[in-house]
Amino acid sequence: MMTRGVGLFVGLALLGALAGQSAQAGGYCGAGCYSCCPSTACQPAACYTTCRVERRQCSRTVREMVYEQQQVQCQRTQFETVYEDRLVTCSRLVTEQKVRECQTQVNRPVWECGEREETFTVCRPVWETSYRDCSYTVRKPVWETSTRECRRTVQKPVWETSTRECRRVVMRPVTETINQERCYTVMRPVTTYRTVSQDCGKWTMQRVYHPGPMMPQMVSDPCGGCRCCMVQCPGFCTYKPAYCPQIVQRQVACTTLQPEVVRQSCPVQVCRMVRDEIVEQVPVRTCRMVCEEVVSQVPVRTCRWVDEIVPQQVPVRTCRMVQEQCVRKIPVRTCRIVTETLTQRVPYCETRREEFVVNQRVAHRVAKQVPYMVTQCVPRIVERQETYEQCYYVPETVCPTTACNEGCASGGCSSAGDSTNMQPRESSKPATQPEAEPAPEPKPGV
Repeated sequence: MMTRGVGLFVGLALLGALAGQSAQAGGYCGAGCYSCCPSTACQPAACYTTCRVERRQCSRTVREMVYEQQQVQCQRTQFETVYEDRLVTCSRLVTEQKVRECQTQVNRPVWECGEREETFTVCRPVWETSYRDCSYTVRKPVWETSTRECRRTVQKPVWETSTRECRRVVMRPVTETINQERCYTVMRPVTTYRTVSQDCGKWTMQRVYHPGPMMPQMVSDPCGGCRCCMVQCPGFCTYKPAYCPQIVQRQVACTTLQPEVVRQSCPVQVCRMVRDEIVEQVPVRTCRMVCEEVVSQVPVRTCRWVDEIVPQQVPVRTCRMVQEQCVRKIPVRTCRIVTETLTQRVPYCETRREEFVVNQRVAHRVAKQVPYMVTQCVPRIVERQETYEQCYYVPETVCPTTACNEGCASGGCSSAGDSTNMQPRESSKPATQPEAEPAPEPKPGV
């Protein structure tokens, strides 16, 4: 804790020393010096610092992103189907047809055929053919071709080129320089005094007494015996630093910046747009339609009908029935049963398992890499120089009266930071402390 307090006091002391050195440079927070003239002679018109506007052409680098197309070769996975021959052993059921003999007795019918005569009357048709006249009249078209005159009126375009006057109004920029009054604020220093309480105390070493511990000890009593009682051992002294404050009142100069408005006439370039009329001769192409009569020969085809008689003989077939006496023989079929012994061959099926080898095609997919070209846009940074105009303020000192200028020339200027009143504030406590005496080592019993 003591080492931390010592470091804090040393830091405050260094800060006060640096503030005393930089009071001359930073008394007005970086503003111009306004105490160049004597306070008695230049009080009515003091010198002040103004800023004038200057322009300059600057250039900067502008980066733009441009996309370029590049051909990039990529690869993709393509699968192909590959067939592989494999020998597979299979089994199948084979059915064989066999025949065995069986004897059976059957009754077989025996058919016997005979004939008998039968007389009947039939009507036989007799066909006769005759012809009759069926003439008819037909109309046959006869085509004739002739030519006739066809007149028609058509519109024929005729193009003509003429010139017409075209007027248009454009805005032309005109740059003018005018004087414009600008107001800006100047910070002037004002010095005031205020009362500050300062602690001028100091560190002192205070002696602290620590009593010894209570320990048992054998003592003699008035009766001549011994008894045990608690006896206090001798104590020891230590020293600790103590701060004695002392408050002192003192006057401290405080300089503040007060704003003041300054008017200045500055040249300003103004751009205004002026209406300007432009006359141009514009060629105009017009089209007009001219009527024109066209005569053409049109072929005309006419049709007329001619009557024509077509002779036609139509055969007519007639039928008459003639009766006739006929004799026919009718077959007669009789049946008798005959017993016979037959030997039959009865087929039956027998199944057995047969193994055979089959050539089987097995398909599997094989992956391969196929290259292909891809067009992609690759960004690229392109730098170019761009010109722009920059305005900045240049400080200058203005002294309106001759007396102030003579006073400044005679060496009456004093730095804003050369004031005896601007003293760095002292630290509230001393930077160093007196070294404390080492405390005596305690006894082993304590």
